[in-house]
Amino acid sequence: MVDLGFVGPSRPANDYRFLKVTDGDTPTIEMSIRMVSIDTPESQVGGNPPTAQATLDRAKERLQDGTYDALPEDLREYLIARITPDAAQRHLSAGKLAAEAHTSMVTTRLTRPNGSQRRMAVIATGELVEKNGRLLAYTAPWFAGTASDPLPPRDHPDRRTFNLDMVALGWAATFIIYPSIPRPADLNLMIQEAETAWQEQRGAWAQFGSDLLLGYEYRACIKLGARDLDNPADAIAEAYQRVCVDLRTLTEVGLFGYHQVPPSQRLWIWATDLEQARKDLSLT
Repeated sequence: MVDLGFVGPSRPANDYRFLKVTDGDTPTIEMSIRMVSIDTPESQVGGNPPTAQATLDRAKERLQDGTYDALPEDLREYLIARITPDAAQRHLSAGKLAAEAHTSMVTTRLTRPNGSQRRMAVIATGELVEKNGRLLAYTAPWFAGTASDPLPPRDHPDRRTFNLDMVALGWAATFIIYPSIPRPADLNLMIQEAETAWQEQRGAWAQFGSDLLLGYEYRACIKLGARDLDNPADAIAEAYQRVCVDLRTLTEVGLFGYHQVPPSQRLWIWATDLEQARKDLSLT
């Protein structure tokens, strides 16, 4: 019996659609990608708009009636103000338009001048596969690097990732999660694009207002408003699992202080990764 005293990292099994075998040790599967560093509004989570709104209304009522008094008062007031009577309709509509914007962008940028189709570049990063079995990655058009298909200069618009451009168009918020942190130049470019999209009220902000629930806010409120509530503490723990850090100062604002930081300046760290992140990033 061999025991090296070491167990490598692994993830739970996920189910994927099998496509074909291309070699004795190479099955081909269909695998979804979760675009890192960004978060778009949801288009299906919570059910249809009336169902989702009922869940959000329950969350709002619980935030008001004392059920969630374990949450800081300023966070409760912040969420209550954003759960408007049409919050679900606006959020889910924004999610559908974000998907349409993504589809249009990919179709346009993967089409060569001669009408042929480019492949998509996939740059995997961070923990690689998240809990839902999706590959964590940046995506962009693929250039062969040949004389007939040269790779554009690094700062050329054709080299921009789809992740970055979804933020620039105003259809995605930044969602930087340790350890999947972009290189400094890329990180600062994404922050700049996010701030410009907000200041100019592009995309979702133009069509659905500045109080639109961001993707992670919406998902948290759906959890807080779940129909079956056995223990408020458990619901809070399920809704808030990431610590927020202010990128401007590298100061921790905790599980419940993210609203104190501008959206473009939020860095997220899973609570389970916090000790290592404190060492790696010199947090204060």
